[in-house]
Amino acid sequence: MKTLYLDIFSGISGDMFIGALIDLGVDTHQLERELGKLKLDGYHLHVARQHKSAIEGVKFDVHLAHEHHHEHEQGHAHDHDHHHAEHGHDHTHSHEHHAHEDHDHDEHRNFAEIKKLITASKLSPWVRKKSVAVFQRIADAEGKIHGMPPAQVHFHEVGAVDSIVDIVGAAIGLEMLGKPRVLASPVVEGTGWVKCAHGRFPVPTPATLAILGTRGIGITQCEEPQELVTPTGAALLAEFVESFGPMSGLVAERIGFGLGTRDNQTRPNVLRAVLGNQSKVQSPKSKIAGTPAAGLDWEIDRIAVLETNLDDISGEILGRFVETALVAGALDVFHTPIQMKKNRPGVLLTVLCAEVEADKFSEMILCETTAFGVRRTLAERRKLQREFTTVKTKFGNVTVKLGKLNGKMVQAAPEFESCKKLAALKQVSLKQVYDAAAKTLKP
Repeated sequence: MKTLYLDIFSGISGDMFIGALIDLGVDTHQLERELGKLKLDGYHLHVARQHKSAIEGVKFDVHLAHEHHHEHEQGHAHDHDHHHAEHGHDHTHSHEHHAHEDHDHDEHRNFAEIKKLITASKLSPWVRKKSVAVFQRIADAEGKIHGMPPAQVHFHEVGAVDSIVDIVGAAIGLEMLGKPRVLASPVVEGTGWVKCAHGRFPVPTPATLAILGTRGIGITQCEEPQELVTPTGAALLAEFVESFGPMSGLVAERIGFGLGTRDNQTRPNVLRAVLGNQSKVQSPKSKIAGTPAAGLDWEIDRIAVLETNLDDISGEILGRFVETALVAGALDVFHTPIQMKKNRPGVLLTVLCAEVEADKFSEMILCETTAFGVRRTLAERRKLQREFTTVKTKFGNVTVKLGKLNGKMVQAAPEFESCKKLAALKQVSLKQVYDAAAKTLKP
């Protein structure tokens, strides 16, 4: 499975993220064409290969029309000595771009205006959805900080042209890379103070802390006396990253570096991004002497397995929970008869879900069943490469799901909903449609 791993040992910002994606192969001209669909004026992109602490990578900047000759004099930093110039918590560009001391020239947009700008564009549905979701995370955090509804929050730097380009450009870049699964190392933040519109605040800043905290992402501070994670960077992590931890079985096919402007004291100011494939695992046969290693192109991912033993729940409540959890996005929900202590018959309730949604479904189990506790384990799955195709039957077209391993079809099954709709349309039994579709799949 194609995987993008973000090694955020020196933090993350929007411009560093896009720089890393470009270094991985995102075409700058195509990125610029896609950004043009936003109909934003007054800026141009600047992309250059540079060095930072002897590391070669890509420096990505958004130059605004009014910047003239001092376009990036403050660069990544303001210098993070913490002239965060009117950041108002939204000091997205602390790490990023310009963030000039005088922000009177920046447009202050609220979330509703930014959402309208993005949704009205001709960008792809996925890019529009993800871009709005990133801004939603920032708006929710700012709303909590300022005690107001998210839609009423006026962004300062996050509402400026360069920040909008950062966030939308990040989604475009990921789509151009094929929308890989995104993983990341644990979040590392610096120390010190930043100057916001509300006064001096310690690092992590309120917005960054709230964005990551809402998603349940932990922060570990290091000795670097600078802010390393900006609110935009935090929102990108919260929206796109499935899980945080060390690399596991990742074969690095391409490595990209997104460069910042500031020179850090303890670490290079770079974001390392690794694009690889976790599905390329060694076959057990390769352990036999003289047998060459064989790659299996199955997909690999991790899911959460939530379990609880229940001996005092009614069938009605249990059935309702199964329906509710599936509608909420659980991968699967089932219950198994078990024998519990004191010879009581009971059920083992099991929920399979995405790792990032484990807390949500744990809360659902505790609130909507009689459970007093939930066991949680992480399981690694091996999945066939899946494809959907259409076959012709005497009743009409039916969608079927194919499972492939190393290019060979090893599983095929008619899709239930497709068969169900066709059976109702033709007024025949579901079994007739299902059997007709299954016959087309036989060699």
